This record gives sequence, C-alpha cells and structure tokens, in this order.
Amino acid sequence: MSASSKKKQRSQADASKMTERQLAEQKEARQIRLYTILFVIALAVMVVTAVSVGVTKTISASGVREKNTVAMSIGGNNLSNAELNYYYMDTVNNFYSQSGAYASIFGLDVSKPLDQQIADQATGDTWADYFLNSAKDAAVSTYALCDAAAQEGYTLSEADQVTVENTVQQQTLYAKISGYPSTEKYLKAIYGNGATEEGYRSYVEKSVLADSFYNAHSESLTYTDADLRAAEKDNYNAYSSFTFHSYYLPVNSFLTGGTTDADGKTTYSDEEQTSAEKAALAAAKSLTDSSITSPEALDAAIAALEINKDTTAASTLNTDLRYSSVNVNYQEWVSDASRKTGDKAYFASTGTADDGSEEIYGYYVVYYLGTNDNTFALRNVRHILAKFEGGTANETGATVYSDEEKAAAKAEAEELLNQWKSGEATEDSFAQLAAEKTDDTASAENGGLYEDVYPGQMVSAFESWCYDSARKSGDTGIVETEYGYHVMYFVGDSDLTYRDYQITTQLRQEDMTSWYSDLLASNTATDGDTSYIRKDIILSAN
Repeated sequence: MSASSKKKQRSQADASKMTERQLAEQKEARQIRLYTILFVIALAVMVVTAVSVGVTKTISASGVREKNTVAMSIGGNNLSNAELNYYYMDTVNNFYSQSGAYASIFGLDVSKPLDQQIADQATGDTWADYFLNSAKDAAVSTYALCDAAAQEGYTLSEADQVTVENTVQQQTLYAKISGYPSTEKYLKAIYGNGATEEGYRSYVEKSVLADSFYNAHSESLTYTDADLRAAEKDNYNAYSSFTFHSYYLPVNSFLTGGTTDADGKTTYSDEEQTSAEKAALAAAKSLTDSSITSPEALDAAIAALEINKDTTAASTLNTDLRYSSVNVNYQEWVSDASRKTGDKAYFASTGTADDGSEEIYGYYVVYYLGTNDNTFALRNVRHILAKFEGGTANETGATVYSDEEKAAAKAEAEELLNQWKSGEATEDSFAQLAAEKTDDTASAENGGLYEDVYPGQMVSAFESWCYDSARKSGDTGIVETEYGYHVMYFVGDSDLTYRDYQITTQLRQEDMTSWYSDLLASNTATDGDTSYIRKDIILSAN
C-alpha cells in the first residue's frame, strides 16, 4: 500500500520526529559533546599523528602504565589513561579538523606543544588542560548515557552495529594507507601505547550507544494537542513569522565637523554628537511620514536622504522572519496583534556610554506588511538524486562542476523519470526505483521519502518545488541543486502543521535538556592520575 493511500495514525511526536540536522543543532545549543568519531576526523588524525609521535614522551611500548593507571572515575566506572586518551585525542583532532586553520584567532599556536601554551589567563590552564577537560566532559556524557541505556535494557541496533563495524574497519584502511604494519600500530600512533584494537572498538561502541540512546529517548517523547495549545497560550508569537521592511540610520552617518589628530583619528565634540543624533532622529521621523504608503515610497524617501546622495540605499525586506529572529528593538511592535499592513514606526538603538549615560547609536525604521501564524501543513515528498560526478576545486577550495558534468547528471535524472513513467508510474514503483538508484544514501532505505519537510530544512530549489502552491499529490519533476539533479515525487501534505512542529520541537528540547542535565548530575566524576595523557602534542610542524 502506498504512503499516500495509508491513513496516517502516527502520534504527534512521531509525526514531528526531529531530523538528524535538528538534533545536531539541539545538541550544540546545549553544548553536548558526544564525540562519536564517525568518519569526520580521518585527515586530521593523520596530520596530528605525523607530528605528535615525535614529541610524545618515551614510555613503555607495552602500554601497561596507560592501561592500569586510573585517569578518572565516572559513577561506578574507572577509566584508565588509555581509555581517556581516546576521548582526548579525538577532542584534539576534532578541533584541529574544524578550526585548525583559524587556531591563532583562539590564541593557539599549532607549532608549539599544547602544554606550553596558556589557554585561560585567569586560571592558568594550558591548551592541553582545555582539551583534557573537554575530553573528560565527553567521557562523562558517554558513560552516563551508556549506564542509563543499560538500566533500560537498551542495546545497539543492527544499524548501530554496522556503524561500529564500519568505523573500526576504517582504522584498518587508514593504517594501510599510512603505511603501518598493523591496525594496532596505527592506533598506538594516534592514541598512545595503551591503545589496542579491542580498546578502540569498546570506545566506539560506547560512543555509538550513547548517541543512539540519546536519540531514542528524544524520539520517545510524545505531546498531545492539549500540550501544544498550553505551550503557546502565553507565548503565541514565538511560533509565528513576520514580514516587514526595515532600514537602519546610524548616528555616525550624520556626523559633521570633527577634529583629526596627527594619527588620522577624528573625534567629535558633544555638540557635534548631539547634532548628529537630532539629524538621525529627524530622518527617521521623515521616513515614517503619513505620505509614505508603500515600500516603494519608503525606498524613494530613503534614496532621497542627504546621507545617501552618493550611494544606492534601500530598505531590507524581511520575509516570514521568525519571532526569535526579529530585532529586539522592535520585536514587540512587529508582533502586536493590532498591527496592520502599512503601519510604520521608528525605534532607537541605544547603549550605555562610558559615563553610564544612555547613548544613541541610531534609529531603525520599520514598515509592517503582515504576520504568518504558520498553520500550513508540512510536506511529504520522495526523490531520487542523480548527483554530480567529478568536479574540480576552485580558488576557495569549493568543488565546481563543468557544464558537461552537470549535463550528465541531468540526463541520468531524465532517464530515471522516463523509466518510472514507462512502468506502473505509482508511488510504490517510484519508491522502489529510489531504493535502487538514488545517490542519497540517507533516504535510500525509505524509498527516497522525506516526511514533514519544513521551511529551511532543504536547499532552496528543493524546498520551493515542495511548497509550490499548485503542488498536488502525484506531481513529478526534476530539480537542480548544488548536489545534483533530483527526480521529485510529491506525496502530499503532512498531518502536521509548521506551527505545531515548532512547538513540539521546543517542548522536546526543553524536556531533553532537563533529562540530560539530571542524568549528568547523577553521575559524579572524580579526577585521577592523568600522567600518561599526551599533553605535549604539537598540532602542526609547519
């Protein structure tokens, strides 16, 4: 039976299950560090390893001390230096792979040992201390989640076990690529002499189990319609979106006169500053005059301002901007229930001067167009991706594709669509073709299905096709995105509205934050002897 013919009986929570992308954002917001080492640090590992081996302390190759010295205790678990080193080195490698090129911005010199550089002047902690503390946090998180999983009888799924196996097998591949005689030799080069294949597998299993259990708990939370309505009762605007034009008038643009010193620095007197503030206020008032009755008229008035005589200036259109993203200076005004299309107002942007007095930085002018309560249905869609192949790196490192490479992907997409049309041409046959042919591994097992597609989830061309006002069940088409060409099949509207999706997501985030915080609080951690953690690593020899 096709998805479009089934009567949906999912719970509100199942219908609004968070995507992997949202879950990742939620974790980041709570600063959860579940370092699962899933395929993201291979290159960085090899880079760091190449320069760290030479500076690692000369210790027994057997790793006996690393394996038998307790580095920390978490609840009823004792972690040896060897075990904590997995977290420590992956913390370092994750940082280097993501921010190594910008390390100097953080005050880190990648050419010097981590334990010889101060990261926090107030505490005197070195960069080695910083990474070690982060590693300990990651370990506490992982063990707390694993212990909770064990208490509930939660174990690795078949998919999780495949993830573990793939991750472990990748180390064997990297060992061969790097010229190591065995996987264990490679692991020791990365994680220290206490590292073993068995120990690394255990580390990966715990990390994957922790993430899997966390995700499962999140998805298990359910909310009734009454829960959703209660949540929005005193905060209705938080789940609405607003459309308006805005323009900012900085006081500095109105400054005249001034005194310039020998170094070229210009200062202004109190009188000159006050005059500029008055001029900015007058301009703001002029832009909210009753004669301005359209956005076009507003832009004409903006262009006519004296400060814009040598520039091209216009207001900014903000379309369906979420309440949380609206500037706080006029957030309440925009979201006022009495607001009408064409309403205009100006708002001061202020701060505190050195002497404690209020200082005016400028004025915002806002032209209101409308409010969207986001009660529209989310969309369900299937797709088959024919991704671009080949490509070359441009000057910024981004991959670009030739017209020929794009044409090849388009031809493949057209062939797939025609193949579907020449067959049964049903949703089920599309799903089967997607499972066999799509280059999108994330949706292959579901027959290319993405349910509850919400605004901002997909790339713009994909999303625009889904949300076309004329879209109806059974529609097909081909859409080009940065990834390739997508053969599209529109399943239909979801049972879930965008508004309820947002509310459910917010409730889940709050509940998960509380649950996770309580979980960590119940797992006390005690420091031990970390003598054999590799603190003198140099990230780069260059």
